[in-house]
Amino acid sequence: RVLSLELNKDRDVERIHGSGINTLDIEPIEGRYMLSGGSDGVIVLYDLENLSRKPSYTCKALFSVGRSHPHVHKFSVETVQWYPHDTGMFTSSSFDKTLKIWDTNTLQPADIFHFEGTVYSHHMSPVATKHCLIAVGTKSPKVQLCDLKSGSSSHILQGHRQEVLAVSWSPRHEYILATGSADGRVKLWDVRRASGCLSTLDQHNGEKSNASSEAANTAHNGRVNGLCYTSDGLHLLTIGTDDRMRLWNSSTGENTLVNYGKVCNESRKGLKFAISCGCNPEFAFVPYGSTIAVYTVFTGELITMLRGHYSTVNCCVFQPHFQELYSGSKDCNILAWIPAPREAVPDDISEKSLPQQHLNPAYEDAWSSSDDEG
Repeated sequence: RVLSLELNKDRDVERIHGSGINTLDIEPIEGRYMLSGGSDGVIVLYDLENLSRKPSYTCKALFSVGRSHPHVHKFSVETVQWYPHDTGMFTSSSFDKTLKIWDTNTLQPADIFHFEGTVYSHHMSPVATKHCLIAVGTKSPKVQLCDLKSGSSSHILQGHRQEVLAVSWSPRHEYILATGSADGRVKLWDVRRASGCLSTLDQHNGEKSNASSEAANTAHNGRVNGLCYTSDGLHLLTIGTDDRMRLWNSSTGENTLVNYGKVCNESRKGLKFAISCGCNPEFAFVPYGSTIAVYTVFTGELITMLRGHYSTVNCCVFQPHFQELYSGSKDCNILAWIPAPREAVPDDISEKSLPQQHLNPAYEDAWSSSDDEG
């Protein structure tokens, strides 16, 4: 289905934003509601469900935090994220130096965290049960951890030398956090440890300079402005302004040396890319100018370029329930990319005679109804 993604002619997303769209998030519970954040500070909430039941439909905006809202962000919204465990709450962070925790039902902020500098990125763990920490990357080299339970943001992680452009919790271990900075470094942290930093990823895997300390390790020869874990948490994909993307083994910290070629990345801030979930192989969807490049994560092959936006694509988000992709751009549009409908098989051809080799063994039906099999 992912290989046949195309711009859907039958599905529109209602156009509400009057300026570029920087960030999208689909809630993980039903995969039905989507948030978007714009460079004018506006946040919109959409219902992706086809309520009209017609083949052609528009995903309606349910409501928005618009310019006239008393608590609207003053500047560009860089990240929006649903609370991972229910849709009653969502979060947003902005260049106005705040992180806001919103009550979805009243559209009022339940809490507001203030920072000294611009906020580039924030993330809540999708799997945490023992903590309610939001990791926040700002203009400061210190990674901030905000505790939703206590409302304090006292905890900091020190080690980066420049601003922190991207943060992501592991989907496998609730205390493990990855951060990417303008200093070219990617650090993995265990937030329970006093020193915090577990490792600093090294693109050369320690070969070039065995004598040098870990402090010299860099993941990219440029600013690291995007990172994303694979859905099983075993690998971490990073992107830098050196026009490179790298895949790391998240437990050993090893650079797997997958070559994705030149990945054009001109973003001066965080780049929001996505990795598929539940596909085999997994795919990465990376904003690439006004297109979205689709790569196979483990071989680095560029599969296709999704063309449809008129201007720079800033973000994309994958909907795993239906293998769909949504992208947001500077052109103020959100586009829906849907797998092309399959060609119908004529009734007189039995399924058995069709070539089977393209079927992933994971999806084959191994269930047997006969009694005589042990």
